[in-house]
Amino acid sequence: MMDNVLIFDTTLRDGEQSPGISLNAGEKLEIARQLARLGVDIIEAGFPITSLGDFEAVKAISKQVKGPVIAALARAVDKDIDRAWEAIQAAERPRIHTFINTSPVQMKYQLKKEPDEVLEMAVAAVRKAKSLCADVEFSAMDATRSEPAFLYRIFGAAIAAGATTINVPDTVGFMLPEEYAALIKDLRANVAGIENIVLSTHNHNDLGLAVATSIAGVEAGVRQIECAVNGLGERAGNTSLEECVMIIDTRQDILGLTTNINTEEIIRTSRLVSRLTGYMVQANKAVVGANAFAHESGIHQDGVLKERTTFEILDPTKVGLAKSQIVLGKTSGRHGLRERLEELGYELSDSELNGAFERFKALADKKHEISDDDLEAIVAEEAREVAAVYSLEYLKTASASDEQPAATVRLKKNNSIIEQQATGDGQVNAACRAIAAAVGLEPKLLSYVVQAITGGLDAQGDVMIKLDINGRQVLGRGVSTDIIEASARAYLNAINKYLSKA
Repeated sequence: MMDNVLIFDTTLRDGEQSPGISLNAGEKLEIARQLARLGVDIIEAGFPITSLGDFEAVKAISKQVKGPVIAALARAVDKDIDRAWEAIQAAERPRIHTFINTSPVQMKYQLKKEPDEVLEMAVAAVRKAKSLCADVEFSAMDATRSEPAFLYRIFGAAIAAGATTINVPDTVGFMLPEEYAALIKDLRANVAGIENIVLSTHNHNDLGLAVATSIAGVEAGVRQIECAVNGLGERAGNTSLEECVMIIDTRQDILGLTTNINTEEIIRTSRLVSRLTGYMVQANKAVVGANAFAHESGIHQDGVLKERTTFEILDPTKVGLAKSQIVLGKTSGRHGLRERLEELGYELSDSELNGAFERFKALADKKHEISDDDLEAIVAEEAREVAAVYSLEYLKTASASDEQPAATVRLKKNNSIIEQQATGDGQVNAACRAIAAAVGLEPKLLSYVVQAITGGLDAQGDVMIKLDINGRQVLGRGVSTDIIEASARAYLNAINKYLSKA
């Protein structure tokens, strides 16, 4: 038995059938090239009979993408098979993939044919495909709800007619993993010639079991998994490529199998497919989700920072990430905070860290996630307790539809009071210009970010301002229920940091 599992990617065919996805030929070609870099064995490039656009896309992929087998889907009718061959004949390694419905409910209501008629159509389709292409795959649509005896007959006949791959789809995601494994074993024991072909699985995720049933099939003898990047596909989607690949890679101790996938291309592939299809990947999606290698809990952060494998069974670099992500929030601990501050360039003493941690916790109760700018503000304002050179004693702004906004500020330096007025493009601009004039500096604004700390009309505005003062970048932060005052305080806070280190 082979010790290698072939990865058949159907992102461009079944994945594109997800509601709302419509890839053009250029986008499909871009994805196909990335799938080749990923190392998939077979790319199902499309269903050529469905549209001229899909035909042209499959044809372009066949001509330009080298390495993987390029497959085209066709119903068990001559016109589909001819169109599929026309699209893929220029491929380095072409495959025709033909299918027909085999469950009683689908034969009766969709095909409106008797089982013997369906079997005849299947055999004729495989023979037709084989006359054009050496590599032919046959699928029994809705196989898991088909009569086992009928599957024995139709699969045996398809193999005799020249099929080189037999696919056993769980088209509606109906089976439990152990049921699917039993079906595969049953087919291997009762289908004539099955030992000479590749057995394949194509499972849907209607009950959330697509990956589990596919792996169960592999354990029972399947050696090709049909799957899609990010689990895209009809209804609840297909088997997730990245999950199956990493299960096989991670659990070689149990499965004893390999794939040809370059796992370091997984994240890049996932993000490309997400961007071009418009389907966002859920944050907690296994392997490729934003949280898959992110840790917020203090216990988890402490463990991962001491030894990654305490809470990570996958190495993030193996799927194309630089490292794990430490997310700072209210459940984070001192270890995670210290690590992130050190990454930002801050070396804090224990007492400074304790002070910063207290402020961090207070802020984390107000904000779901703490940004790097927040941390810099905490360190600069609280942990190091920089003495303010100037303090804001008074602020007044005015604006009208027919008047230029104006501001008056009163700053205190030691025991002296400095008052200054200025106009600007808006009240925030006027207030900042008045402060700059009062302190005698000409800062250059690099960034201005406003976040709401709390909800409701009385929400506090948390303003982060980054300035360039004489070639040095400084970050200021101000908080107030008045966004203009918060902006003025952030602006002055940045100036005070500059002056304290001048």
